Amino acid sequence: MKLEYTWRWYGPDDPVTLKDIRQTEATGIVTALHHIPAGEVWSVDEIQKRKREIEAAGLRWSVVESVPVHEDIKKKSGQCVRYIENYQQTLRNLSLCEVRTVCYNFMPILDWTRTNLNYPVGNGAYALRFEKTAFAAFDLFILRRHGAESDYKDSEIQKAELYHNSMNRKSRDQLTDTIIAGLPGGHEGYSLEAFKKMLNEYKSIDAKELEANLRSFLEEVIPVAEEHNVMMCIHPDDPPFPILGLPRVVSTEQDIKRLLGDVDSPNNGITFCTGSYGVRSDNHLPEMAAKFADRIHFLHLRSVQREGDGSFYEANHLAGDSDIAGVMKAVLESSKLDENRIIPVRPDHGHKMLDDIDKVTNPGYSCIGRLKGLSELRGLEQGLRFSMENKN
Repeated sequence: MKLEYTWRWYGPDDPVTLKDIRQTEATGIVTALHHIPAGEVWSVDEIQKRKREIEAAGLRWSVVESVPVHEDIKKKSGQCVRYIENYQQTLRNLSLCEVRTVCYNFMPILDWTRTNLNYPVGNGAYALRFEKTAFAAFDLFILRRHGAESDYKDSEIQKAELYHNSMNRKSRDQLTDTIIAGLPGGHEGYSLEAFKKMLNEYKSIDAKELEANLRSFLEEVIPVAEEHNVMMCIHPDDPPFPILGLPRVVSTEQDIKRLLGDVDSPNNGITFCTGSYGVRSDNHLPEMAAKFADRIHFLHLRSVQREGDGSFYEANHLAGDSDIAGVMKAVLESSKLDENRIIPVRPDHGHKMLDDIDKVTNPGYSCIGRLKGLSELRGLEQGLRFSMENKN
């Protein structure tokens, strides 16, 4: 089994160019056609145009991250049928262009969520952070979501109120923008009023219904993936617990077991994101990686440092609570994997550091921090393989 090191690239407007990426020694590109609205078909012409651009730089398009799932599909409402048909056609077109690993997620409204995009980690670098008190302050006192109080303990509400009262207009606007104005690869950003309206559309959808809607989506999409040799790999919730009254259904080992069993096909797989799953202390990552190794079609390797109350920040790749070494070892040693299998892996996020501190970069996706992570992961793999080959 081989790991293919890849790099996420946000297209021609990404401050990190394909020429830059070539120097990292990553061989694969993880990207998407972000200019095409969610739910619309990706044409063969548009896919080929992006693919040619990548190949001209001496790289290959290894993974699509992501083909976004339209909100109507998640709610099973509106133009759900048309959007599923469009999704199926996009998979056919990607296969025609020989791009056959597709990452996606099923998080309602928001994709990944943070409250601080420049959290100082002590050595002069900056990380992404999710602070529960700050998030509660947004939910309770800025968004003023109906019924939000029932989601928090009295002590948490008191802390959130103190936090909110300590903020000025600028810091409140900044927190709001960080949460709902869009992070790279996620949603396109909303106004506060538009966001409230979208939340209201989910008020009657609980976890059981969202699970059923995901199952329905997979029942329609996986047969097309099987026919066209496309490997679908769902990304976990980030963070992996309910927020803003919205259900989360891809957060735990049990969630993985359920969704893989709902549509039991090799083409129905997972993106094993150690940063997302690692936020929960009840997720035992090496055990999960070993258990589901044959259904891992894509690896996101990053670590988080838990802070005890649901808060966390993104640690160095080989530090924190996510046991990256244990996960990689479990994958490399898995007897479930064919020796010819290739799993794309990328350093997920990275600290903003050195020259990147003063540059305009996509949050979490500056160059140097990810390059540091990539180097650490390659060294870890080499060390583990040497140990495995010489253990006797």
